[in-house]
Amino acid sequence: MNRRAPRPSPVPPDAMLAARLHGPSDLRLERVPAPGPPGRNQVLVRVKATGICGSDLHSYQDARIGDTPIAGPLVLGHEFAGVVEAVGPDAVDGHFAPLPPGQRVAVDPAQPCGRCESCEQGHPNLCIRLHFCGNYPDGGSLCEWLHMPARSCFPLSARLDFETGALLEPLGVALHAVDLARLRVATSLAILGAGPIGLLILQVAKLAGAEPIFISDKFPWRLALAERFGGIPIACEREDVRQRIERDTHGRGVDVAIEAAWADESVALAAELARLGGRLVLVGIPGDDRVALKHSTARRKGLTIRLSRRMKHVYPRALRLAEQQRVDLLGLVSHRLPLRRVVEAFRLNAAYQPGVVKVMIRS
Repeated sequence: MNRRAPRPSPVPPDAMLAARLHGPSDLRLERVPAPGPPGRNQVLVRVKATGICGSDLHSYQDARIGDTPIAGPLVLGHEFAGVVEAVGPDAVDGHFAPLPPGQRVAVDPAQPCGRCESCEQGHPNLCIRLHFCGNYPDGGSLCEWLHMPARSCFPLSARLDFETGALLEPLGVALHAVDLARLRVATSLAILGAGPIGLLILQVAKLAGAEPIFISDKFPWRLALAERFGGIPIACEREDVRQRIERDTHGRGVDVAIEAAWADESVALAAELARLGGRLVLVGIPGDDRVALKHSTARRKGLTIRLSRRMKHVYPRALRLAEQQRVDLLGLVSHRLPLRRVVEAFRLNAAYQPGVVKVMIRS
């Protein structure tokens, strides 16, 4: 009787490769101890794909994210998918179903406690004991294996590949931002920033019926994608965004402005774009951990300002959109590199070389 040979491991079972950040722009690919068997309610995931996120770039460049410094070597990465290699006792997935070894999964990097006031009120993204992959001190997914709560894992059907699974996390961020924006049919919208999150917000906003949707960025290749996805592109380095939107809306402004860039002068601009009584949703993370806008603009317009904190219970919705091909996820992936070239990948992404939109790391 022929038996299939066991799948060989690329490293000894007691060691693995991991990309660890030691300081600003000091990312090293190192051999570190591999995780052991998973505990109760845990699974061991073999990582297959990880997307580099804008927050990863903040950590990479500054060795901190917001007011959270990286106080020791940290494995980055939180947009990921993989294969369940082993399961601990009582391991059930995000749908409360048993999670078997060999299952392909998309992984929600957030690990709320489920018991604090915020969690019990339906706001797990505001959990006071939240753990999050790649956010110090919790290691992330730019490695070969890691432990995760089984509840964070969502099975992928055969039609969804690992890169699609990894992109469910930024899609979830976009869904949460659109939820906060309270978009309705024919709501006018301006999106500042056509990076992966801005482009996903654009696609979700189109599904919600928003129209027209203006989207600004300085990179022409990103604006080309924005136009393909149904947005009205504005090249902010060649055209005054405020004047263009004032002209096209006959001085009214847009119902909703979403800031999805780096939250510097773009926040003040977003407030200028919103109409009287409009809404402003802030998604971007400022490098200097400060937000500045003209107080009189926000006050006289009576703006409603919402700050977006990751996402809530959106993975099932994100999965449905991906399954139904209602959003183009793989169209965002501009570069694919193996884990052994992760340092090169971060340098490429941080420099915003021509054509860079989403860099995907394959393990």
